[in-house]
Amino acid sequence: MNIAGAIEYLSAGLSPVTDEHLTEARLAVSDMAEIPYNRLNKYKASTFPAALMPRLEELVSRRKSGEPLQYILGKWEFMGLPFYTRPCALIPRQDTETLCEEAIALIKRRGYKTCLDLCAGSGCIGISIANICGTEVTLADISEAALSLCRENAEANGVSIRTIKTDMFDEITDKYDIIVCNPPYLTANDMASLQRELTFEPANALYGGVDGLDFYRRIARDYAQRLNDGGALALEVGIHQAEEVAKMLGGARIVKDVCGIERAVIKEW
Repeated sequence: MNIAGAIEYLSAGLSPVTDEHLTEARLAVSDMAEIPYNRLNKYKASTFPAALMPRLEELVSRRKSGEPLQYILGKWEFMGLPFYTRPCALIPRQDTETLCEEAIALIKRRGYKTCLDLCAGSGCIGISIANICGTEVTLADISEAALSLCRENAEANGVSIRTIKTDMFDEITDKYDIIVCNPPYLTANDMASLQRELTFEPANALYGGVDGLDFYRRIARDYAQRLNDGGALALEVGIHQAEEVAKMLGGARIVKDVCGIERAVIKEW
């Protein structure tokens, strides 16, 4: 079987699972055959190693169970950078790039030197900031497994970071120029009707209380004492949450993502 045949075979197997079956097949074959995604067409006639066929079958089986492709591959791209993925942390998503891009723009415009990434998960936001801006970044999370993943991702991206195990701001003692956070924000109703793929991600990184706003209340209460003068707070929010979160902060700028959804709330001092 050649590369094109492997993609077609895998796409057919994934078609009952997802509408994105061709894209997922191309991503998986690119990863397994170690061919850059944007060069698959050039190598479509090349032989797909027979030894990799069991991995194709396993991937289809795991996807049929609902397991996300990102966890199966064990890696995913965010802000053009590679990140390891494991079920101890949320999968890096393009939605979150809106928050990261806003934070990077603030850092460059204001010359910020230090950043706290709260609820860091895989570390994708803070590590991207460290990589792109050279900022001194601290990654904070309640999960030691997530912090271990952060350290792996920092090493993979060639940046030096500090990690702190903490429940929100409880163990944070320093002050920072910018605080970024993508907190849990799904509501009780959201959790009761999760897409099957989301049930594989850590519930404590998804559930934000009955109305989804519990973590924003804690942030609004505590963030100012951990922020340097002239600093900024940048938060990701769920759909229809931006205005309420901005009110908690006494007013803030709301940023829409590429789909026109209010995705980030920015408080500048």
